[in-house]
Amino acid sequence: MATVSAPLSVRASAAPGTPSSLRVASAVLMSLFFAIGFLTCLNDIIIPHFKALFALNYAQAMLIQFSFFTAYFVVSSPAGRLVRTVGYKNGILVGLGLAALGCLLFYPAAAARSYPLFLVALFILASGFTVLQVAANPYVAILGDPETASSRLTLTQAFNSLGTTLAPMVGSSFILNASGSTRSVQMPYLVFASTLLVAAGIIALVRMPTVTTEDSTDGRDANGETRGAFGHARLVFGAIGIFVYVGAEVAIGSFLVSFLKEPSIAGLVEADAARYVSFYWGGAMVGRFVGAVLLRLWKPGRVLAAAACMAAVLVLATVATSGHVAMTTILAVGLMNSIMFPTIFTLAIDGLGADTSQGSGILCMAIVGGAILPVVQGLVADRIGVQLAFLLPAVCYVYIAWYGLRGHTKIWARR
Repeated sequence: MATVSAPLSVRASAAPGTPSSLRVASAVLMSLFFAIGFLTCLNDIIIPHFKALFALNYAQAMLIQFSFFTAYFVVSSPAGRLVRTVGYKNGILVGLGLAALGCLLFYPAAAARSYPLFLVALFILASGFTVLQVAANPYVAILGDPETASSRLTLTQAFNSLGTTLAPMVGSSFILNASGSTRSVQMPYLVFASTLLVAAGIIALVRMPTVTTEDSTDGRDANGETRGAFGHARLVFGAIGIFVYVGAEVAIGSFLVSFLKEPSIAGLVEADAARYVSFYWGGAMVGRFVGAVLLRLWKPGRVLAAAACMAAVLVLATVATSGHVAMTTILAVGLMNSIMFPTIFTLAIDGLGADTSQGSGILCMAIVGGAILPVVQGLVADRIGVQLAFLLPAVCYVYIAWYGLRGHTKIWARR
């Protein structure tokens, strides 16, 4: 699952806390990214649950992802301004408070059996996550030895992936196996809200380093010129790449339970199908460790293209086959997804110079693909079926393969 990067360069002043307090802060921040991955992936479980309870078609059910991922597009820019105003630590507290509020709203939404109120709750929850990630990412980098910053960031991604792997298992047990009503989400989300508020209390009490921002306004691109982010072809094509990647990843995850319920595929009941979703997200977790090695041995563009080609082949095999073959191939796509987001991101901002900050913000906003493409796939599924609707992600992966091979090398000449 993609995480938002802070749009500014950051550095830490002399850390005011003791080594033990810094370790506590670091551990809490790691756990926050676990929570972000966990609650984001839980959408894949509540989609089929709400689809049945509210008698929704596929397009209507995908409004869950639309409401959630639209927040990344709407809130990313205001979140950056908020963090500049109140500081990174207070930004983390604001993000946790918003996320907890979103979880708490699940209780009245369930009591009222209101699907629109659930969508509002999901938007607020994701808004909190957006603020949280914009504020927390710099702290992960600076809490400790600068030489091990990359290791800590990799570990953060692993914790995020661990959350996405465990969420389907927990959700299948406590939501899908519960009574067939909206109230089955009340207690789990109350627990999540309480956990987020406890984390906010710990963060508020722990002394943390001061983080200052450094705008790269004096930087230049490779030609010594400042062009604006949209003057860079690799960025524009990369933003499209982020859009289609997140859209494809989320769309596949959102449809897995429904797909595995199909009699021609596995014929599983919802709770059992949900457990298999863990293999999809677990593959992404494993792939990040493998990809970290491969990206040191080969050019990132080629690794990206190879992963995207394999993902497209696997999706096409899913469309063309049935039974356990189709089930296995679609779950294996998660392994191919693992390196795509960070690789597209780094290729897109390479050489932007003074436009790096703006480019980073544009790429983060492109995560809105996770809101739009699942709805489009839902509309397609309502007309031609769930299995054939996977052709949409296949097209997305073909584009990503092109970006890895050619798109990130494109340069637009100035006139």
